[in-house]
Amino acid sequence: MSGKPKLYYFDGRGKMESIRWLLAAAGVEFEEEFLETRDQYEKLLQGGSLMFQQVPMVEIDGMRMVQTRAILSYIAAKYNLYGKDLKERALIDTYIGGTDDLMGFIMIFPFLSAEDKEKQLAVIVQKATSRYFPVYEKVLKDHGQGFLVGNNFSWADVHLLEAILMVEEKKSDVLSGFPQLQAFKARISSIPTIKKFLEPGSQRKPVPDHKYVETVRRVLRMYYDVKAN
Repeated sequence: MSGKPKLYYFDGRGKMESIRWLLAAAGVEFEEEFLETRDQYEKLLQGGSLMFQQVPMVEIDGMRMVQTRAILSYIAAKYNLYGKDLKERALIDTYIGGTDDLMGFIMIFPFLSAEDKEKQLAVIVQKATSRYFPVYEKVLKDHGQGFLVGNNFSWADVHLLEAILMVEEKKSDVLSGFPQLQAFKARISSIPTIKKFLEPGSQRKPVPDHKYVETVRRVLRMYYDVKAN
């Protein structure tokens, strides 16, 4: 294994995108191997690299790690983005859980039928503006700091910014009623490592397109339609 983490996934967002975000936020360079064929996937399976027969998979520090949450937790702890004590870590986990739930509504969107996409868009906006964003708006206002937890940049901040930008891609003015989140977005986006990741030419992936969807379906043999929430 090389010195840099190596990411095995599709050339698109999916569950690997949050891992890319966190590594980039930590200023860590990484390599990627994109799955484009079923044979590549079968080779990983036969080689025993995929513990639960699924990706993402990340080679890091002599390990082949699977399970997105485990990978993210390891990276956050390794690069001091996981709070200073157990209480802060519990808060970070709580906020991550919320943003994960919100992202879940968006992640399935490219795999839906045209009819279901219209319905799902309404669900995404409704959940963001009535369930999730009000929580983070209040946290930032009550906390009075520039970050969600303590007074230091953490995994929770990275994940929330990723979620905000994902929702804005569906509804550009979604933050119009959330001044704290508007300020948070501007503040976190200006952190040098984040700013670099947001620039053209970075390893950040674009909104999933038809090619990405077809590649995932072909490699994983998804011969069914995903159902909306």
